[in-house]
Amino acid sequence: MRINPRQLPQNLKQGLAPIYLVSGDEPLLVQECCDSIRAAARQQGFSERELLHAEANFDWGQLLASAGSMSLFAERKVIEVRLPNGKPGDKGSKALQEFARLASEDLLLLLVLPRLDRSQLNSKWVKALDQRGVILQVWPVDTQEMPRWIHQRLRAAGLDAEPEAIQILAERVEGNLLAARQEIDKLKLLSDDNLITADTMRHAVASSARYDVFGLIDRALAGDAENAVRTLQGLRAEGVEAPVVLWAIAREIRSLLEIGEKLDQGQPLSRLVRIQKRQPLVQSALSRLHPRQLEALLLRARAVDGAIKGGRDQHPWAGLLELTINLSGRRSL
Repeated sequence: MRINPRQLPQNLKQGLAPIYLVSGDEPLLVQECCDSIRAAARQQGFSERELLHAEANFDWGQLLASAGSMSLFAERKVIEVRLPNGKPGDKGSKALQEFARLASEDLLLLLVLPRLDRSQLNSKWVKALDQRGVILQVWPVDTQEMPRWIHQRLRAAGLDAEPEAIQILAERVEGNLLAARQEIDKLKLLSDDNLITADTMRHAVASSARYDVFGLIDRALAGDAENAVRTLQGLRAEGVEAPVVLWAIAREIRSLLEIGEKLDQGQPLSRLVRIQKRQPLVQSALSRLHPRQLEALLLRARAVDGAIKGGRDQHPWAGLLELTINLSGRRSL
């Protein structure tokens, strides 16, 4: 069964499936979907949880071994597998198909991975998991949908806002859901009234940070490594969450790869980059960074993301520093 995040609460109320595959590149929505599944599992008596990181050279035998071993005190078990590159390979594919065959009501698999392309969705292992469980595809919130998403989040936080105030926040976060959530949490603390006016929003947003994530991206694209690094340090000092910065960097790398490919096909930059002031920045970055370098950067970003989510990276800012310098074109990968 394939569903979207809005359908997940109702799906969970109908009972737990033995397998959940959560796929997407939007960190906040992926995280919230996984949190909902874990919470539902705990309510249903899944008292044991094992986390596996399926990175390079991962032994997929661990998955089946974990499925066959239960603690003496746990009646039901969740096995969570993080697959940063989204590709299990031949051994992983066979292991996942075998798990689908062995899945039971006392064992739940939560597989978390980036957005799957069409060929992956048609692969044997995905189809096997689809037959026994739920595939949850998480899509980014586009620009047109962003104001509605923000309004829903404000209402959930016990707030309301004038349409102009919502539009101000939508323009400020530019699709960054983690940043939007941070702003809404701050508004909840700052607001004396449940209604957020445009003036309140302007003041709150304007004072949110001396350094902003998108300024970091623009400086890196321009090849201004020194100021990009200074901005990164400012973001860290002001308490911005590392995943917010990582999201922005990874999104920009993916965008550069896509734009570069379409430029090679003969499409004009003016059509691919609508905001005129960003066109020189994109052009500058593409003149320094070749597709193979961008692909290597994206793989590194996914590795940093996997380490952060798995709690294995106590110093994620070192990885962000490396990505920032490389995106600025100052160091060869």
